[in-house]
Amino acid sequence: MRKEIAALLKKEFTLEWRQKFALNGILLYVISAVFIVYLSVGAKTGSLSIPTWNALFWIILLFSSVNAVAKSFVQEHAGRQLYYYTIASPESIILSKIIYNSFLNLFLGLLGYGVFSVILGNPVQDQGLFLLNLILGTIGFASSLTMVSGIASKAGNNATLMAILSFPVIIPILLMAIRISKNALDGLAWSVSGDKILSLVAINFLVAATSYLLFPYLWRS
Repeated sequence: MRKEIAALLKKEFTLEWRQKFALNGILLYVISAVFIVYLSVGAKTGSLSIPTWNALFWIILLFSSVNAVAKSFVQEHAGRQLYYYTIASPESIILSKIIYNSFLNLFLGLLGYGVFSVILGNPVQDQGLFLLNLILGTIGFASSLTMVSGIASKAGNNATLMAILSFPVIIPILLMAIRISKNALDGLAWSVSGDKILSLVAINFLVAATSYLLFPYLWRS
């Protein structure tokens, strides 16, 4: 399985490198969204509050993740999926997609954090806690959205279906991530966020485990 995952990851990174327009479009979305926030919600005059900064950061990151992960199975046409079916296990396929999308989301998250810091300022008091939360949040987005993207691909890549199915899973991850990052912005002790971090880790584990167990049944269809 490790060899299959490594080969599939290499394929994902190679395709992304060849199709730079997809990644460039997502990067443009992140940068332009932050710049619009700078012009429209009082950030230009320095009146952007810390809770607003926090909420806008995670909302922009969420929509960036949706745009990035939505193409996971969209770009795989039926012939290619049949070829994968003959050479790799479904567990390897879903794990490789989750790992790749986690790296992609983490890159977008770090980029968004950097752009936010430059354009809107950086009010974070505890950088370590915020970055840990950013890693866990992006992994959670990647795991849940990857599985939902696979389900939507079996229904004709229906974007509406992906939005509806991902909503119940994404909202708990988003709310938990916002609360942890708020504690990091306020500089509170890690013990205050300990239970929330464990809850976020548990959610990520459950989503990844569910994807691992259920994707083979979806793949066979």
